[in-house]
Amino acid sequence: MIYRLIRMLQAEGINFPGMRLMDYISFRTIISIIFAMVFGLYIAPRIIHRLQRKQIGEEIRNLGLEGQLKKEGTPTMGGIIILLSITVTALLFSDLKNVYVILLLITTICLGSIGFLDDYLKIVKKDKVGLKGKYKIYGQIAVGLIVGLTLCLSGDVTVKQKEYTKTFSEATGTQSKNEGDTYVNVKSTVTTIPFIKNNHFDYAWLSPFKGKARQYGGWVIYILVIIFIITAVSNGTNLTDGMDGLSAGVSAIVGTAIGVLAYLSGNAIYSSYLNICFIPNSGEVVIFLAALVGALISFLWYNTYPAQVFMGDTGSLAIGGILAVAAIVVRTELLLPVLCGIFFMESLSVIIQRLYFKYTKRKYGKGVRIFKMSPLHHHFQIGESEAIIKKPRNPIPEAKIVVRFWITAIILCVIAIITLKIR
Repeated sequence: MIYRLIRMLQAEGINFPGMRLMDYISFRTIISIIFAMVFGLYIAPRIIHRLQRKQIGEEIRNLGLEGQLKKEGTPTMGGIIILLSITVTALLFSDLKNVYVILLLITTICLGSIGFLDDYLKIVKKDKVGLKGKYKIYGQIAVGLIVGLTLCLSGDVTVKQKEYTKTFSEATGTQSKNEGDTYVNVKSTVTTIPFIKNNHFDYAWLSPFKGKARQYGGWVIYILVIIFIITAVSNGTNLTDGMDGLSAGVSAIVGTAIGVLAYLSGNAIYSSYLNICFIPNSGEVVIFLAALVGALISFLWYNTYPAQVFMGDTGSLAIGGILAVAAIVVRTELLLPVLCGIFFMESLSVIIQRLYFKYTKRKYGKGVRIFKMSPLHHHFQIGESEAIIKKPRNPIPEAKIVVRFWITAIILCVIAIITLKIR
């Protein structure tokens, strides 16, 4: 709103010192981080107090983990703090006419609402199941469909590519395709693929059709990929939310890395130099991610060990969705297995654990576990076990596990950014 107000004043010829600073992505990014952080720190104690007063506390199942039962009754649904900080900051400092900001706001509100309903049913209504898993998936698919169709149909969603000209050689009688110096906005399913020198990949290449139908088939494939990515990253973030500060800290690191990639993709000079997709107007994604990072930092103030509040599904589902949509928008979704490596490993550990346990139980009559416990972060909290992977022999304190996961996330994000030059 502040951004739009200043633009309106500028259009009317009204100027005052410092007004033009709002035109710079870098300035609004810094302001967004600071405002989201301060706003989050301001509202957090009030929301935590209200949650305590209404006795909206976490119910803990005794899984034999060290210090687990001490968390009984800790206020949950703290994701409200994160979502409010993000939304208010984005409304104030981002361009609300930007299609990417609109998509990120829709993702935040929709997935946050799904998570809120799940937490409400579990904590307030005392329903142990909460919102059934299939309904969560349906909601994530719906959000993915909205994002995919918007990217497909909106005229504001384009990729800037160099214009090619065809020349005819009289000597050889053949045509050649030459790269020009001018850029044109095109609707495209092109994305950036890591580790490859000619690193542009087009989903239309996977289409079984030819001619114009090939591009339509590419859009269908692209939309299906978007749905899968949003669902996977959202659920991966949710699974990672099992220790004090783990999901929030990792998400802040990943959000920062995607913000760097978004800034590069929205800059004509940097994108051309690095040979990545130039996405016009994607700089606003940086503002939104700055709000996310600022909100997560403020939340970590109360969520680090020992946590005073948990984010619950209200926060984790929305955060995962934001990270996924932001990566999709700037065409770096194929980097997500590296960027979101922690979320990927957490999800994979759950899938492997369940499949192998069911397989061995069906074949031998007794289920065998690969990990001591899944998701992966709980594996390190348990000492001696009959699981296949027995290390570490001694349980590791929760705070140490969280910090080590943060360090791993930083390393993975650095690797992802380095891939821009390693091809």
